[in-house]
Amino acid sequence: MTRHGKNCTAGAVYTYHEKKKDTAASGYGTQSIRLGKDAIKDFDCCCLSLQPCQDPVVTPDGFLYEKQAILEYILHQKTETAKKMKAYEKQKQAQKSNSRLESKSVERERVERFKTRENSIVSKPINPFTSGQNIGSEKGRTDSSSKGRTDSSSAESSTAASAATSSQSLPCFWVPSLTPVSKPTLLKKPSKSVLCPMSGRPIKMNELVTVRFTRLDSSLDRVALLTRQDRYVCAVTRDVLGNSVPCAVLRPSGTVVTQECVEKLIKKDMLDPVNGDKLSDRDIIPLQRGGTGFAASGVDLRAKEARPVMQV
Repeated sequence: MTRHGKNCTAGAVYTYHEKKKDTAASGYGTQSIRLGKDAIKDFDCCCLSLQPCQDPVVTPDGFLYEKQAILEYILHQKTETAKKMKAYEKQKQAQKSNSRLESKSVERERVERFKTRENSIVSKPINPFTSGQNIGSEKGRTDSSSKGRTDSSSAESSTAASAATSSQSLPCFWVPSLTPVSKPTLLKKPSKSVLCPMSGRPIKMNELVTVRFTRLDSSLDRVALLTRQDRYVCAVTRDVLGNSVPCAVLRPSGTVVTQECVEKLIKKDMLDPVNGDKLSDRDIIPLQRGGTGFAASGVDLRAKEARPVMQV
């Protein structure tokens, strides 16, 4: 069986390539694509500016940032949090004032009801000798008239109840008093902690660790260094660093070494090879790296874009 072309339209089957091309042209449906090496940042690039770092710092989670970029991000987030907190406090004060007004109105209604009840009390004394005769004569009249009123009162009550329910369920949009009003959206109390743009965990300025890369050729300036593909090496084994080489940052000195060097050399004595400080497991920060474009790189290289879907 011969291999069919991708754009072959003579077949009766709606091929995967045709479906993918129509989905991209229509603007509907979730698209997924596999990233190549050109779409992935290098291990020594900032996660915010996507440019090679000049003054790199790393978070405890292993994400590399330019120091100026991450500090500007933290200050911007703190400013936004202060604005949100100010709006939340304003809403809180408005709710307190509304609750006070409601409590005052409820108290006023309670006082008015008490006054009406007190005014309706009869102060004239009732004569017990004449009240009994009036009650006996009026009892016969009420019994005969009550039978005729029950039928009419039941019909009137049912019509009044149906009219009340219909007026409540179907408000008139042309009468201002019956027009439905949407309530304002309540603001939630903002969190004061600044979150890392990559990991989503809280980040602080004092937790950032300065990173010191070991150059492959120390005689090259910054411009000549950026034009080279291999720029940095391990501080101990002198192996060339890249996206295909797992790396780690030592917290006391900030030097970058390969993960192989950590497993075979550093973890035996748990000493920093640069300054000789004692290390712990927390002081060894695995550096987050990008992919290489190959499936065996151990990094998720698939990007997705969620778009609206047409439903039948």
